[in-house]
Amino acid sequence: MKKLSARRRHPLAALVVLLLALACTGGLYAAFAPASKAQADETAQSLAIEEGKKLYAVGCASCHGTGGQGSSDGPSLVGVGAAAVDFQVGTGRMPAATSQGAQVPKKKVIYSQAQIDQLAAYVASLGAGPNVPTEAQYGPEGADIAKGGELFRTNCAQCHNFTGKGGALTKGKYAPTLEGVDPKHIYEAMQTGPQNMPSFPDTTLSEQNKKDIIAYLHAVNSDETVNPGGLELGGLGPVSEGLFAWIFGLGALIAVAVWVAARTAKAKKS
Repeated sequence: MKKLSARRRHPLAALVVLLLALACTGGLYAAFAPASKAQADETAQSLAIEEGKKLYAVGCASCHGTGGQGSSDGPSLVGVGAAAVDFQVGTGRMPAATSQGAQVPKKKVIYSQAQIDQLAAYVASLGAGPNVPTEAQYGPEGADIAKGGELFRTNCAQCHNFTGKGGALTKGKYAPTLEGVDPKHIYEAMQTGPQNMPSFPDTTLSEQNKKDIIAYLHAVNSDETVNPGGLELGGLGPVSEGLFAWIFGLGALIAVAVWVAARTAKAKKS
C-alpha cells in the first residue's frame, strides 16, 4: 500500500493519467465518429430524396408517371441518373411547356439549384445512372485543347458545327449552339445524350476526352480568341465560305465586266 501511494504521488503520475485519458478519448472517437458521420450523410440524403419526391409529384409526375415509369407524354426516368435531371432541369428544358414539337428548347430555369439537387436525388433513387460530375471532371486543369479539337471534329462537328455554333437537323430538329453553355451541362449532355444527341459514356469517350472537348469549346468560343482569317462567317466552315466567294466574289467580277463593256460601247458610239 505504501508503494502504491508513493507511485500516486510521483510527479509523472498526472502526465500518465492524462495520456491514458487522451488515448481512450481518441479510441472512442475513432470507433463512433465515422458511424455518426455516415448516419448524418444518410439522413441528409433521405431528406433530399423526400423533398425531391414532393417536387417531382408537382412538376413532373403528370408526364413521367407517379413513380417515374413514364407515360405517353414522357419517357421513363428509371435509370437516367442524377446527371440527366441536372442537365434537363438546370437548362430549363424541363419541365416542358408542352409535349408537342420536334424537341424541347432551352428556356428560363424555374427551380433553384438546391431544388434541382433534390429532384436529382429522387430520380437517382429510382435506378442507377450517371452521377452529376464534379468540377475536377469538367474543369480546364490537365486538359489537352488540341486533342479536344480533334475529338470534337470527329464526334460532334457533324451536328454542332466545327466551333460549336449549332446547326439544323431533319424534321425541324436542331443541334443547339454550345457557346456560353455551362461546362458541367456539356459534360452531362455527353454522358446522357439528351434530345436527339447520342450518349458518349466513358467507354466511348473517357472522362479525360470529355474534359479535352470542353476545354476546346471554351478556347474557340472565348472572347479573347482572334480569327486569323478575318470574317468568320459564323464559323460554318468551307461550304459557307465557298458560297460567299461565289455569290459576292464572282458577282463583283461580273458587275465589273458589265460596267467595262458598257463604258467601252458608249465610248465607241461617241
